[in-house]
Amino acid sequence: QVQLVESGGGSVQAGGSLRLSCAVSGYTFARLCMGWFRQAPGKERERVAQISGDGGTTYYADSMKGRFIISRALSESTGYLQMNDLNPEDTAMYYCAAKIGTCGWPNYWGQGTQVTVSS
Repeated sequence: QVQLVESGGGSVQAGGSLRLSCAVSGYTFARLCMGWFRQAPGKERERVAQISGDGGTTYYADSMKGRFIISRALSESTGYLQMNDLNPEDTAMYYCAAKIGTCGWPNYWGQGTQVTVSS
């Protein structure tokens, strides 16, 4: 069973940065597509970014391109999301997610970590 544990959320002022971490256990890390999704109150969950098992392919939502960077550390079985130039519209619960094999809608979800950006 894949287990995902997020950390690194918090409150920050507009223009600031945060780095989210996702510790993975229960499955071969390199065989998982890792991703970050977010959900704001009253809105649907949306994809932020995903990264393939070998780290060679990344996907970003248009509004995150150039501001967010997804990465993974194989030796640590950990995924990361570096978020820069945050704005209040980025306020949401952020979820780490994983899918076995090729990237797509995830099979496994973390419990989420709150990110709040104030103006």
